[in-house]
Amino acid sequence: MHIRRPRPRPRSLAGQLFAMQVVLVAAVVAGCAVFAYLTDRDQAEETARRQTVATATAVADSPSVIVAARTDRAEPGIRGRAADGAPGAVFSEVARTSAVLQPYAERVREDSGVDFVVIMAPDGTRWTHPEPEQIGRTYIGHTAEALQGRTFSETHKGVLGLSVRTITPVRDGGRIVALVSAGITIDRISAQVSQQLTALLGTAGAALALGGAGTYVINARLRRHTHGMNAAELSRMHDYHEATLHALREGLLMLDGQRRIALINDGARELLGLGPDSVGRGPAELGLPPGLTGALLASEPRVDELHLTSDRVLVVSTQPVVGGERRGTVVTLRDHTELQSLTGELDSERGFSQVLRAQAHEAANRLHTVVSLIELGRTDEAVRFATAELELAQALTDRVVSAVGEPVLAALLLGKAAQANESGVELVLSDDSRIDDGVLPPWLSTRDLVTILGNLIDNAVEAASAPGARAGAPPPARSRVTVSARADGRELVLRVGDSGSGVGSGDRDAVFERGWSTRGPGRGLGLALVRQAVHRGRGTVEIAQAPDGGAQFTVRLPLRAEEPAEEPGARAGEPGGDEAGARMGEPAGEGVSG
Repeated sequence: MHIRRPRPRPRSLAGQLFAMQVVLVAAVVAGCAVFAYLTDRDQAEETARRQTVATATAVADSPSVIVAARTDRAEPGIRGRAADGAPGAVFSEVARTSAVLQPYAERVREDSGVDFVVIMAPDGTRWTHPEPEQIGRTYIGHTAEALQGRTFSETHKGVLGLSVRTITPVRDGGRIVALVSAGITIDRISAQVSQQLTALLGTAGAALALGGAGTYVINARLRRHTHGMNAAELSRMHDYHEATLHALREGLLMLDGQRRIALINDGARELLGLGPDSVGRGPAELGLPPGLTGALLASEPRVDELHLTSDRVLVVSTQPVVGGERRGTVVTLRDHTELQSLTGELDSERGFSQVLRAQAHEAANRLHTVVSLIELGRTDEAVRFATAELELAQALTDRVVSAVGEPVLAALLLGKAAQANESGVELVLSDDSRIDDGVLPPWLSTRDLVTILGNLIDNAVEAASAPGARAGAPPPARSRVTVSARADGRELVLRVGDSGSGVGSGDRDAVFERGWSTRGPGRGLGLALVRQAVHRGRGTVEIAQAPDGGAQFTVRLPLRAEEPAEEPGARAGEPGGDEAGARMGEPAGEGVSG
């Protein structure tokens, strides 16, 4: 049975770098050591040459040497072999000259540190030598250049072995009467270099050990940061990382320890409306709403917080990345715009159903009243009671349908009329209201119109029905909300006013911020959604005081692509329309309370 052995796991990236760095450091240290050795050897030989030149020329210039060489001017015929025929034997003249010069040459040799100082006759016969038995014998080496009057150096093998030597002439007036050779053996030079090499090897070993230790420390840190993964695993993780970032429809944002954007995916760019230059910038530099900027910069975690941008509703969650120190923050963004719109529609439908139940209950009461009047024989009163309710309901429907040709807005107004009536608020549609069917441009979403008008009516009904809403002003017959909706070919104007307590001048900019409310926590989203929907429609919204003393919100939306909406406040003084129109009654969002 064949057992398949698992393939060994490749070495981690840190391990590979450590091995490579150790080899590299060892190669560099070895190269430096060889270079230093060769340089030291060349320098040692050059030093030895200079030392021999100085010694040889000093001896050649010595008066005692010149005098001794002058006295040994024997003719060539005087020289010969000794009686015993031994080679190298010298006559008495050579012995006398050697006796004078040998002690001097040895003192110079010892004082100067060279290995030999040889003083010789022009024909090469030695007068001095560190080994006395070599005196009288012929010098081993080249002397031709010195006989021509030049000082030169060479490396040559002699009696003491291979040496670096310098040969220079001894002049007596204009004549060359002797030659001087001073030298240092290669063995001695090598011994000096060897001593230096030992120190060099010790230094190289210490450098290699220090470099290896530093490399190990650095790679241990790298191993911790890469979690022991090898290059292939890191590359694969990077590919997965990139694919995951681009595949996510939700937004993913990562801030570094300095609160700058380190990473952002395509979804986050789209949700926040950011460009490709956002990486490296802080959230405060991106022009985001203050609440969203504060959530991104918060040091504590945030879970499913609702924030509004200019055209989106976002659910934001943040989680700090902590590992001994703050390393940054991970932020997830989810688009809640459609869901929020659907939630608003669901709330409206729930309100409609509650109104229908209440009206069904009221209709049953009225039906019982009509039946009771008939049973009592008071048929005329029964007929008048029943037809009066029918005429009122039909007049309301006819007024809305004739003024508002857009079916979605007409249905919304009828539903809101019923809701307002149940809250004890009279909803009035002004006589100047007129929106024909088909006048709305394609970019103006009916869902945004429902968000705008529904939330404004909800806010107005809630403000008008609040206790003490009309304090400080003469109250009308009953709480009232006035709605004006008209399209004049250039722009769509929606105006909603109430008889509530109004909005202070200092709060008119803050009412559109998410969370602003006079009704307690958990409110303050309706008007923020209104501003967002108006922004999507390229329109404006402004606040003024209503004729009934409460707040009046005016929304202007362009009906032509080339004509932007008027600036806020441009028509703030325009009257709110005739308030003697048909009565209506029903709400749709959060009141001026937000």
